[in-house]
Amino acid sequence: MTLSNGFASREIDEALGFTIAARHARGRLVRLGPVLDEILANHGYPPVIERVLTEALVLTALLGSTLKNAEGQLTIQAQTQGGVIDLLVCDYKNGELRGYLRHDPDRLAEAPADPSLFALFGKGYLAITFDQALTGERYQGIVPLEGASLGEAAENYFSQSEQIPSLVRLAIGKTATQHHYAAGMLIQHLPEGEDGRERIHTRLDHPEWEHVRALGVTVKPEELLDPALPLKNLLWRLFNEEREVRIAPLSPFTRGCRCDLGHIRNVIGRFPSDERAAMVSDEGKIRVDCAFCAKSFDVEPDEF
Repeated sequence: MTLSNGFASREIDEALGFTIAARHARGRLVRLGPVLDEILANHGYPPVIERVLTEALVLTALLGSTLKNAEGQLTIQAQTQGGVIDLLVCDYKNGELRGYLRHDPDRLAEAPADPSLFALFGKGYLAITFDQALTGERYQGIVPLEGASLGEAAENYFSQSEQIPSLVRLAIGKTATQHHYAAGMLIQHLPEGEDGRERIHTRLDHPEWEHVRALGVTVKPEELLDPALPLKNLLWRLFNEEREVRIAPLSPFTRGCRCDLGHIRNVIGRFPSDERAAMVSDEGKIRVDCAFCAKSFDVEPDEF
């Protein structure tokens, strides 16, 4: 989808959180724009691969923005066998997004013009990891990478691994000037509250959830993507008959890559001197490549 009005709305690279308390549901609406351009700029991915990573970044933004503590981290990883894509990694921390993927150009050339999720990933698994900064706890769920889209794969993750009925919608487009633009919606049913008890007996067909889901599925891709439609107005369109819908302040997203030269020097400095010596290239430098930002960093061995 191509958008003719560019980034007319101020609600770009932001998330709107909402709660429908009477229905025990919470959700997020997300729109991404310039941050996608920054993340994708240095990679030169083919359009099909670019689209997959864009969807993964929207999903990461949706899930990551549910973290309560700013220092918490959300990581999405897809490992595959026999597909076009070999590895996909995205993460979120304190509003910062980053992501990359590896793919096989030869397999991509043999794939259909609009490849299925199976054609792209083959026999794959989706792992979603929540790192809670305050408690130090780490939660990870792994499910087969199945469905027609990454959104469906995420729904499978929550129903199978977390026992949380969820609805995920992702939409991808470009502006008339070919800037990347994407949006998404996540709605979840939390019958035991935000923290809740064990959800192993949560009903996927609970009447409260069926009502919320029936309204949520009516959202259209063009509504999610429309930069002239404020997120709270879209929320009103979907749930205006509810007694109360609480919204949280908008939270921003930026491109984040923790590969600055100071950090790299610090990491290399932790290695024993003999191991650092083995890292030195024929040019007499220690070269470190960052997959996330597609940059290389040269470190002088005598700095340590």
